[in-house]
Amino acid sequence: MAAATLSLSSKNYSSWSMRGWLMAKLAGIDFREVIVEPDDADARAEILLLSPSILVPCLTYDGVRVWDTLAIGEFLHEIAPKKELLPKDRAARAHARAICGEMHSGFTSLRQALPMNIKGHFPGFKIWSKAQADIERIKTIWAECLSTYGGPFLFGKVTLADAMYAPVVSRFRTYDVKLEGALAAYADRIWALPAVTEWREAALAEKEEIEELEVEF
Repeated sequence: MAAATLSLSSKNYSSWSMRGWLMAKLAGIDFREVIVEPDDADARAEILLLSPSILVPCLTYDGVRVWDTLAIGEFLHEIAPKKELLPKDRAARAHARAICGEMHSGFTSLRQALPMNIKGHFPGFKIWSKAQADIERIKTIWAECLSTYGGPFLFGKVTLADAMYAPVVSRFRTYDVKLEGALAAYADRIWALPAVTEWREAALAEKEEIEELEVEF
């Protein structure tokens, strides 16, 4: 029997569910998925960026309940230290936490203009200036990390930072955001990770659609 449960909503639309699930996979814990249907009012509000939700993702492990994605990541780092979900080096670890925090609390324009939709593809999508500024900041973060730590992932090996930015890779593919060189190679590596492949295959198999996120706007 799984030692933990992880509450999730739509695998196609919920970027936060994806982050929490990838973190649990990286930690190597045995967990059971508890699906909160997208038509649940709280889950739908989270997906549509109307409000945060304590329902998804929510990890329950040995009687401990953790529902904030950054808190989930830190908790998993504590219970599975050998997995090195954060870098060993103190300076690199602080850097990783900083860019995870930036993703957690920032990039609002990107979220609003390019909502998560793994099944969608909108080539030639017009990106407004504030969202473009978020995209450029993310490119800078990736470039600095790859240059500083030598790749192939943001801090060398896969960490919580890669899990935090994996949904961005999905958004870039959905809305045809062009990447070049090392950034394109990094995005391809994320997309090809076994855990990411497993997640997106499940997303493609979902039947539910959220009408508001299927409109090109």
